[in-house]
Amino acid sequence: MSDITDKTAEQLEKLQIQEETQTETGPASAESESSKMESSSSASLYVGELDPSVTEALLYDLFSPIGSVASIRVCRDAITKTSLGYAYVNFHDGNAGRTAIEKLNYTPIKGRPCRIMWSQRDPSLRKKGSGNVFIKNLHPAIDNKALHDTFSVFGNILSCKIATDETGKSRKFGFVHFEEEEAAKEAIDAINGMLLNGVEVYVAPHVSKKDRQSKLDEVKSNFTNVYVKNIDAETTQEEFEKLFTQYGSVTSAVLEADSEGKLRGFGFVNFEDHAAAAKAVDELNDTDFKGQKLYVGRAQKKYERLQELKKQYESSRMEKLAKYQGVNLFVKNLDDSVDDEKLQEEFSPFGTITSVKVMRDDAGNSKGFGFVCFSAPEEATKAITEKNQQIVAGKPLYVAIAQRKEVRRSQLAQQIQARNQMRYQQATAAAAAAAGMPGQFMQPMFYGVMPPRGVPFNGPNPPQMAAMGGMPKNGVPPQQFGRPNGPMYGVPPQGPQGGFPRNGNQFFHQKQRQALGEQLYKKVSAKTQDEEAAGKITGMILDLPPQEVVPLLENDDLFEQHFKEAFAAYDSFKKDQDAQAQAEPAVSAAEPAAEQA
Repeated sequence: MSDITDKTAEQLEKLQIQEETQTETGPASAESESSKMESSSSASLYVGELDPSVTEALLYDLFSPIGSVASIRVCRDAITKTSLGYAYVNFHDGNAGRTAIEKLNYTPIKGRPCRIMWSQRDPSLRKKGSGNVFIKNLHPAIDNKALHDTFSVFGNILSCKIATDETGKSRKFGFVHFEEEEAAKEAIDAINGMLLNGVEVYVAPHVSKKDRQSKLDEVKSNFTNVYVKNIDAETTQEEFEKLFTQYGSVTSAVLEADSEGKLRGFGFVNFEDHAAAAKAVDELNDTDFKGQKLYVGRAQKKYERLQELKKQYESSRMEKLAKYQGVNLFVKNLDDSVDDEKLQEEFSPFGTITSVKVMRDDAGNSKGFGFVCFSAPEEATKAITEKNQQIVAGKPLYVAIAQRKEVRRSQLAQQIQARNQMRYQQATAAAAAAAGMPGQFMQPMFYGVMPPRGVPFNGPNPPQMAAMGGMPKNGVPPQQFGRPNGPMYGVPPQGPQGGFPRNGNQFFHQKQRQALGEQLYKKVSAKTQDEEAAGKITGMILDLPPQEVVPLLENDDLFEQHFKEAFAAYDSFKKDQDAQAQAEPAVSAAEPAAEQA
C-alpha cells in the first residue's frame, strides 16, 4: 500500500495542469500560414480523418513522443457526444508541431490515415479560395499521401484531401490548397492533362459551391442539350434527326448503342439555340413515337440527376412516414415463440391491422421486437393503453408509438445529457460546499491532458459514469451491480462516501483523482480492447472514494472484482441502448408483410 501511495504522491508532485484558451474552429480545407505557426511559441494542429472511436488518450500516446503536449481535444457533437472525426493537438513548442506534420501526417490511426494541418483560428483566412486546386479523374489507388507527394513539389501545401464515400472508397476527385496562389497556378499548368497511374487527370482552380450553383442555374435557364429516352429499338438515325429538326437547327443527334450496335433506348440532341431546345422539350415530351411514349427533357450531369433522385426518395420517404405517424406501434420484449400470427392475434381486438411483423435475424431467429400498424390513430392509442406491460407468453410487453431512428436517438441523447448535467451540478455543489466554497464553479474531473479553459472535456467523468446506468429500462429502475456492502455500479454515489472527498484542499484532490484515473485507466484498458468501455468503466470505478481506489491499483484480485461489477453495469446499459437502436421503425415495417418480402 505504501509503495502505491508513494507513487501517487510522486505523480501529484510532477503533475502540472495547463490551461489554455482556444477558439473552436471547424475542419475547413484552408489552414493558417505555416510560417506564422512555426514562428510562434506554441503550435496548434488540426488532425482529421479520425475514426469515431479515437480518444484523447490515444492521440496523446501518438503525439507526446514528438514534444511537450499542452492539450488535446477530440471535437464531439454537442448533444450525442459522438466524435466529429477531427481533433486539435496543441504543443508548447512550434518546432514540435512542424515535426509532427513531417513525421505523422497520413499515419494510420485505427486503420485510417490521419490528415494533419496547421490549425487556423481566423475563418476568413480558412475560407479564402486563392491557392485552392480541384483535381478529378484520379485513379482509385491514389490516396491523400500520394496526392500530397505529387503536388508538394510546387510549393507549401496547407491542405490536401481525396474525397471518399461512406465506405472510405475514393470518389476519384480531390483538393489541394497551396499557401501561395502562384504555386497553385504552376501546379495546374504542369499537372493538368498528365497521366497519373495511367489515367489522364483534370486540374483546375477550385470553384466555390456558391459559384458552381450560380453557373448551374445559368446552364438550366439557357440549355441547348436535350436527353431523350424510351426510343424504339428499330429507330434509324434519319428518323431520329427528322423528329427534332422541325424545332430548329440541330448541331448533333446521337442514338446510344451497345458494343454490338444495338440501340440502348436513349440518345441526345443538341440544338443551336436555347429556344429550339425548350420548344422540343415542351412539344415532344410524353408524346407517342413509333408506339412508345417518349421522355424528352433537359440533359443533366450525373451529379445533378443523383441529387434530384435523392430529393425524390426523401420526399417519398417522408410522405410514407407521415402516413403512418401515430398508427405504427413498436412492440418489444417479445418471447421467441411469438410470430407474426401470434402478434396479430394479440392486437386484433383493438382495431383494423394493416400490417404486422416480428423482426428476425439472418438465421430466422426473433430479435425480440416487432411492429403492428393500425388503420387509425385512436386504435393504436387504445392498443398502447391495454397492451403495454401486459404479460404475453410469460413476458411483459413494451408497446409505444414507433419513432424514426434519428428522432429516438436525439431524444435519448437529450435525456442522458439532462441527467448528466443535473448530477454534475449536484456533485460540484456538494464538493464546493465541503471545501468551504459554496456556489463556486469547479472543473469536472478527468484523466489525461487538460483541455483548454472554457472547453468542456468529453471524456469520462464521475457524474457521466453514474448516469450511464441510470437509464430506465421499460419504466423499471436499472439493475444495480455490486456486493450488499460494496459499491453499487449503475447508480450515483450516495452520501459523503462517494464523489469528492469532504476534507483537505479541493485543488489537491482534483490532481489526486487525475493521477489515480491515469493509473486506473491503464489497468482497465488492458482488460478490454473497447476504448469507449475502458473510459466509462474507469470513470465508474474512479467514482469511489480515493482510499478505496488506491488498493485496487495494488491488489489485482480486488481490482478484478470491481472491474467485473463495473463491466456488468456497462454491458447492461449498452445492451439496452443497442436494443433501442435496432428498433428502427422503418417504413417497410409499417407496410404489408408481402410487400416487405
